[in-house]
Amino acid sequence: MTLTLTSAAFQSGARIPKRNSGEGEDLSPPLAWSGVPAGAKELALICDDPDAPTPKPWIHWVLYALPAMLRELKEGRAAFGMEGPNDSGDSGYTGPMPPKGNGVHRYYFRLYALDKNLVAEPGWTKERLLSEIKGHVLEQAELVGTYERK
Repeated sequence: MTLTLTSAAFQSGARIPKRNSGEGEDLSPPLAWSGVPAGAKELALICDDPDAPTPKPWIHWVLYALPAMLRELKEGRAAFGMEGPNDSGDSGYTGPMPPKGNGVHRYYFRLYALDKNLVAEPGWTKERLLSEIKGHVLEQAELVGTYERK
């Protein structure tokens, strides 16, 4: 079985709803997944925007230490796991809000199934998380949403 990530709020490749953006209520979109490998101990999630006019993709969410038996995150703040900093200067989810007139941006939600439990602390950056999970990713799923400010 293959790890699959979906959202009831948008289809892969489609626009993320305004309520899940910085222009709206800035709520994390509902996410659901299936096909978690049998050997998974923990899950992690990263959301970033590679189309941001910055040297690196803009980080919107770093979420880790999620229980392997978890199959969804409801809309809004995460009730499970630990959150790291985003590039808006906060911890947790921050929704799409690209510069006006900068075109359509893509937002990559990546879910990682890990073969180990992280000895995690709150506040890990995307780079720290990726370093900690290197060599421990059993499977990865991806969901891409889009957003544009006119």
